[in-house]
Amino acid sequence: MEPTKRPLLVARGWIQAVLLVFLCGFLVMGLLAYRTYTGEPPIPARVVDSTGRVLFTGADILAGQAVFLRNGLMEYGSVFGHGGYLGPDFTADYLHRAALMALDLHGGPASDRARALTIDDFTTNRYDGATRTLTLTDAQARAFRGLVRYYQGFFADPTTRFGLRPRAITRPREIAQLTAFFAWSAWAASARRPGRTYSYTNNWPPEPLVANYPTADTVVWSVLSLVALLGGIGVLLAAFGRWNMLGWHGRERQALSFRPPGEIALTPAQRACAWFFLAMALLFVLQTVLGGATQHYRADLSSFFGIDLARVLPFNVARTWHVQLAIFWVATSYLAAGIFLAPMIAGREPRGQHWLAYGLLAALVLVVFGSLAGEYAGVYGWLRRSWAWFGDQGFEYLDLGRFWQILLVVGLFFWAAILLRGLRGRLRVEHAGNMPWVFFFSALTIPVFYAVGLLAHPAAHFTTTDFWRFWVVHLWVEDFLELFTTVMVAYLFVLLGVVHERVALTMVYLDVLLYSAGGVIGTMHHVYFSGEPAVHMALGAFFSAAEVIPLTFLTLDAWSFLQLGAHQGARSRTPFPHVWAVMFLAAVGFWNFLGAGIFGFLINLPIVSYYEIGTALTANHGHAAMMGVYGMLAVGLALFCLRYMVPEERWSDRAAQVSFWSLNLGLAWMVFATLFPLGVLQLYHAVSTGYFDARSLQFLTSRTNALIEWLRFPGDVLLIVGGTLPILYLAWLGVRYLNPRVVLEEAEPVLFTEVAEAPRA
Repeated sequence: MEPTKRPLLVARGWIQAVLLVFLCGFLVMGLLAYRTYTGEPPIPARVVDSTGRVLFTGADILAGQAVFLRNGLMEYGSVFGHGGYLGPDFTADYLHRAALMALDLHGGPASDRARALTIDDFTTNRYDGATRTLTLTDAQARAFRGLVRYYQGFFADPTTRFGLRPRAITRPREIAQLTAFFAWSAWAASARRPGRTYSYTNNWPPEPLVANYPTADTVVWSVLSLVALLGGIGVLLAAFGRWNMLGWHGRERQALSFRPPGEIALTPAQRACAWFFLAMALLFVLQTVLGGATQHYRADLSSFFGIDLARVLPFNVARTWHVQLAIFWVATSYLAAGIFLAPMIAGREPRGQHWLAYGLLAALVLVVFGSLAGEYAGVYGWLRRSWAWFGDQGFEYLDLGRFWQILLVVGLFFWAAILLRGLRGRLRVEHAGNMPWVFFFSALTIPVFYAVGLLAHPAAHFTTTDFWRFWVVHLWVEDFLELFTTVMVAYLFVLLGVVHERVALTMVYLDVLLYSAGGVIGTMHHVYFSGEPAVHMALGAFFSAAEVIPLTFLTLDAWSFLQLGAHQGARSRTPFPHVWAVMFLAAVGFWNFLGAGIFGFLINLPIVSYYEIGTALTANHGHAAMMGVYGMLAVGLALFCLRYMVPEERWSDRAAQVSFWSLNLGLAWMVFATLFPLGVLQLYHAVSTGYFDARSLQFLTSRTNALIEWLRFPGDVLLIVGGTLPILYLAWLGVRYLNPRVVLEEAEPVLFTEVAEAPRA
């Protein structure tokens, strides 16, 4: 006999609205994918000079792209503005240097005719689609040959003065291919798109020597996105005035009695999570140490407190590891929290679930350390043929080799299967729109959208790979991890008895609607200047402005919850055991609004991004959003779970308190003492002097900038020592003194909180 299912707790209109938003959003994304493939800059079969002599071929361009990726240069400098922030943007670097050479050949900067000829050289599109042949002028051809020699000296330098390992690339053929790749990107950045008055990259980078100035689309869509933001927030605030009609304050009429953590028995799989959190904490410590090392390169390029660090850990390797470990340690916490919550949601745990959890942890460790070793070997050239599979694919955020990437995708699907196995009994008796199903569906999106990154292939067109890469960087991180985050936090509040399940479910659907309405199509704000048609800029700018609206909503939401929490804490007959876990959740709301909202919107405006992309303001947004939102949540989830693993007499609220203030103050110090002011100075320099100069090592290592970088040092020390080490200590307590109370299958019906009607006054 089929068990009776619990009916849907909210109106069906919520589900219909969410499905409609997803359907419309991904329909538009599908059309934009089509326009990406049809509108990307062509890769010519042959590039010739005016006499017909072949300078390089399309195969050389793709081979040069492979040299760029294989050597981890995207984690050092950038192309089309995307990548690392120490080295130059090689698109802007090649274009500026080639234009200067052409200008000198035509008569020098004092000649109006020379300037006009130089502009004509670079803006006239001489690509013949019928023969797939690109013809360069004599000045462009001579510049190419000269820049092959320049990059030979740059990449084969025997010292570490550029932050790269000594003699990073020495083979003349590889240097010529790498220069061909840079030359193609500079051609796409200056040659006018057929039928348009601007280049394939919407006239980016800003370069007066070739008449690259902001386009009408860049200005108009910046204005319209501001209008969208202001109008959306106005509508939001009007709706928030009727917030209480959603029933948020329903628990105020009830008294809570929080159960002591030591009274709650754990399932075997929950006990296994202790090792996940220990692994998470170790990766967290390592990731922050590497972050300090990468930042030190900008303060003192040639010496790490007297050590020539680049000889053993060049900047591009350190940054590759730093970025990858940020994803790994946060993901480890999320995976463990999902496994920990599953039996609490289901009310039971299947036999043998803990062995699956241990298997997942072993696979995760293999992927982490296998990929890190492969990235090091790939950058050092030890994997000449298998570099893309086992070494360094070279895409920022997707650096790990394809073998490790596929293994990670399989592991994430395996995690989703573990959750399904644990939740199966509960799912049978729940409507597919209720919280248990929403929890599972949100978890399933994590492997699904990470797998999209496999479409970014090192041998494919760079514009296309960037399009798919940002499905991971933006859609996976900023939309679907955010969705899973919202569901997990909502479920924690339900399990704690703070909010009714119906209210939490309503808020989840509302958040999903607000996130997805802007977040899906808003992905395109990353690819304004990557060789995409202007429609990507128009839609990306308009919809990314809408992303700030749910962040404003969540800030108001968090404030309401804290008010409710204070009210309940005063009424509770027992102390609340998760003060610092909830404090971390409150910090998530703050950094969501500041880091993702304000700092993100600041650089999302096309006219700002035009001058800012690839500067310290990008890093400012990245650190405040990644660490402030996902990092703080990962730590908060770990503290919530560890509170039930560590015996009461061993637990240290002091360690959690020190970690909370150290992480938040350290991050704030990092942002406001260094990244934001440095980013503003760099943006000002890009507008007033030139983007090429603002991205140069000469500017980055100037006295003023070096001083600003040194000002970050106390914040880094505070974050690493005071922030990460207490979390490592608490995680070690979870393994060393693991709660001995074990329940083998059936979980207790009341896990956290007892709810009773409060006595009337």
